[in-house]
Amino acid sequence: MWCLGLVFSCLLSFVNQFFWYRQNALTLSPLVVQLLSFPIGKFMEKVIPKSRFFNPGPFNMKEHVLITVMANCSYSTAYAVDIITIQRLFYNQNLGWGGGILLIWTTQFIGYGMAGLLRPFLVYPSSMVWPSNLANISLFTSFHKNDTTWSGPSRLRYFGYAFSAMFVYYWLPGYFFQVLTFFSWACWIKPDNLVLAQLTGSYNGLGMLAVSFDWATITSYLGSPLVVPLFAIINIGVGFVFIAWIIVPALYYTNVWEAQKFPILTSGLFNAQGEPWNNSLVLTPEKILDPALYEQYGPLRMSSFFAFTYGIGFAGVTSILTHTALYHGRDIINQFKNSRTQKNEDIHHKLMRAYPEVPQWWYIAIFIISFAISFAVIYAWPIYLPWWGLILAIAIPAIFVLPIGIIQAVTNQQPGLNVVTEFIIGFALPGHPIANVTFKTYGYISMAQCLTFVSDLKLGHYTKIPPKAMFWTQLVGTAIAGLINLATATWLMDTVEGICTPAAYPFTCPSARTFYSASVIWGAIGPQRMFGAESPYNTMLWFFLIGILIPIPFWYLSKRYPNSLIKYIHLPLIFNSTGMMPPAVPLNFSMWVTAGLFFGWYIHRYHRDWWTKYNYITSAAFDSGVAIAGIIIFGVSTGSGWSGGDWWGNEVDHCDLSAANYSGVIP
Repeated sequence: MWCLGLVFSCLLSFVNQFFWYRQNALTLSPLVVQLLSFPIGKFMEKVIPKSRFFNPGPFNMKEHVLITVMANCSYSTAYAVDIITIQRLFYNQNLGWGGGILLIWTTQFIGYGMAGLLRPFLVYPSSMVWPSNLANISLFTSFHKNDTTWSGPSRLRYFGYAFSAMFVYYWLPGYFFQVLTFFSWACWIKPDNLVLAQLTGSYNGLGMLAVSFDWATITSYLGSPLVVPLFAIINIGVGFVFIAWIIVPALYYTNVWEAQKFPILTSGLFNAQGEPWNNSLVLTPEKILDPALYEQYGPLRMSSFFAFTYGIGFAGVTSILTHTALYHGRDIINQFKNSRTQKNEDIHHKLMRAYPEVPQWWYIAIFIISFAISFAVIYAWPIYLPWWGLILAIAIPAIFVLPIGIIQAVTNQQPGLNVVTEFIIGFALPGHPIANVTFKTYGYISMAQCLTFVSDLKLGHYTKIPPKAMFWTQLVGTAIAGLINLATATWLMDTVEGICTPAAYPFTCPSARTFYSASVIWGAIGPQRMFGAESPYNTMLWFFLIGILIPIPFWYLSKRYPNSLIKYIHLPLIFNSTGMMPPAVPLNFSMWVTAGLFFGWYIHRYHRDWWTKYNYITSAAFDSGVAIAGIIIFGVSTGSGWSGGDWWGNEVDHCDLSAANYSGVIP
């Protein structure tokens, strides 16, 4: 376990950080490790001499789970690398090795400390399901257990069939016939019709009637729909249709906020004349906003779609608090009491008592040490975040992590805090872009990391992993990943000439440039200018209040009519349904909902036996097939320079070009 876990953690953290800087980023997921570690583990079991330390027994499921957990702690590039990159490349400041590694480790480990404190509420209760773990467990089981009562193909054989089928099929949308990824058939009826292109274009339009035959497109932003409960899929679908296909066209075609000066679907920034925003015209040489230059060149403008999604995001965050208090408040209080008296334990929790639990003070110590070192980071290096800003940054996830954790544990969806953290510090400390992104990282990633760790703790709970083994596995994987992320990033910035510019293609750093833009929008320019009293988008601030109040009548009606469909309405999911747009486009959502309804309703209702046996295995097999095929396709394209052939099936969609390039009032 330690050998494979360390090797795969180093490999994933290096490869993903390396590709993170490239134009076409590629992410190796823990699913790949989950697949490869099984045959390698079985091989090592056979060839390593038997000993108490090196090879005490057969390669088993618990070792397999721990290897995957360590990989899961290391595969995502540390969010703080974005700060290090933009400071060095865009702000001409260098944190060095000391400041860089401490910034990375503190932002990662503060969330780890929080995770341990949330175990009684998010891990032990049987109602906290964490659906994404069910697919993982199904795959682990298919490798390690042979069910003699199983009718039809075994789990492992079925996984092989589904994996092979998806691996072979994915070469069509991924390489040879790429138009299948975004298939805007309705727009082809009259490609020059502007309104038709805006409504049906699949990439730069609203994607009405468009389809996709690409599993990667379906799962790229919301994950696999096969592991999400049906009620969550329906709520997300309702929110998506209402926002993307009703509200956005209404705003655009009634020209709210002069919407018709800009493309209907874009996250780009513009000036008042509808021209692309040029940040360099309003920044000082130190990359700080010059108010006088902004007055001359501004104001900053957005598409109606982009502005409205911010408002919906504001409502989504505040609705989480009200919804959790009304629907889960009593359960939280009862669980808090039960965690002290050890009542109402489910079978998993009872079985886990065979192992000594990790002392609570271990997690508290990690939190306190990380928090204390964070103060050293913001004062010893050019971060410019005051002490009260760091305390506020940690207070935000401390408030939101439990309600958001409950939502993710039940629905497999995690509303983010990135916009809220940027918004808060933008008002409190305007004109400081580095302080803004640092605040966002401590406030947002602490929660995201915490829930990643909690999800893995639940996986260990299901699979009966000794808690102390899980603790050290997560700790080591996170520490190693942060070090390799920094080493890889530093190596690339030292050796690639002109990195993060078009001259260094393919090392053009799209993620870093987006992060830099966010530092200017929310840090330098600030939300006061974007949403203040003088801004046309000021009304979006009312969505904070709307999010607080609107769950109340729905909760009352669910109590008044307990057997009605009202009890399934989940407003935080509805509000946050478009939280990934952009960079996601409407087609990602429409196809995700369609696939979810097919498996979660049709297959579950009319082919229940198949769904019970193979649904989660299908999800894992499809994801694995796309992952492996995508890696090979990327290597083939990079090595040969041939991208599938120059024919109409691989041409750029002219409907989408029409929708994207349009600017001006509709005749």
